Amino acid sequence: MMKANQNLTKAKAAKQDEFYTQLTDIEKELKHYTKHFKGKAVFCNCDDPKESNFWKYFEDNFEFLGLRSLVSTHYSLQGPSYKITKDSKACVISSLEGNGDFRSEECIALLKQADIVVTNPPFSLFRDYVAQLVDYGKKFLIVGSMNAITYKEVFKLIKDGKLWQGYKNGDMAFKVPDYYEARETRYWKDERGQKWRSLGNTCWFTNLDHKKRHEDLILYKTYNKKEYPKYDNYDAINVDKTKDIPIDYEGVMGVPITFLDKFNPNQFEIIGQMVTTKVDEFNYGYPYVKGKKIYARILIKRR
Repeated sequence: MMKANQNLTKAKAAKQDEFYTQLTDIEKELKHYTKHFKGKAVFCNCDDPKESNFWKYFEDNFEFLGLRSLVSTHYSLQGPSYKITKDSKACVISSLEGNGDFRSEECIALLKQADIVVTNPPFSLFRDYVAQLVDYGKKFLIVGSMNAITYKEVFKLIKDGKLWQGYKNGDMAFKVPDYYEARETRYWKDERGQKWRSLGNTCWFTNLDHKKRHEDLILYKTYNKKEYPKYDNYDAINVDKTKDIPIDYEGVMGVPITFLDKFNPNQFEIIGQMVTTKVDEFNYGYPYVKGKKIYARILIKRR
């Protein structure tokens, strides 16, 4: 586990993975999942409970949600860390033997006892993080980068209906540590000197069902060859905007990855993706139209 701890330390320091989610964003998203939490044990395994708004949300709404228990573990760059456990009777702070790496044996033991995991994991370790949740069969609601959609491991879960996007996807603002350097864009300091970063490609990933996932995308355009050319390297038509998906085309269509925010599995089937030059069982290479490479596409077909 020493190597894993070193990797997480490196990820946080070099990749700058410390983005603290606002309570308002958590509240806006979690209100759509209240039915899933009654009688459940919630685990926030990438959160300092003294700082985390995830912990604050669940502590404040413990009775309203009808939780059975709540556990949060803090990752420490300096060594041994701690956890806080809450049930209907008490809230207890106790020490961890290790530094709180979500892949450590003691954190995995806590994961096994949990029903639902809710947190904002390190973006650079997203593949490992999701793989662990899937391996242990956990329900989850987590923050991630929209770029993760194109990861082979994550895309397979989306294609197989084992993971999907949540309600709020797109621009989100996060508090960041004081040692983060200033940036020309999407960065500011508030009146108290707190540093902030905003990310335009943030989204929630989950395997908890929600109402939005079953809403049909309203379509109004009809297919014509001029407006919807086929790719040079795959037998599918190109659709530049989700709202422009033709209502009458029955073949395979390539749509922007932002389509997943509107994806209803009863309306469309996901066929594959065109996101990199490397071809595999789910990816068919970058999409080209008349010799011009365009941005990544998800391949879909009407049900």
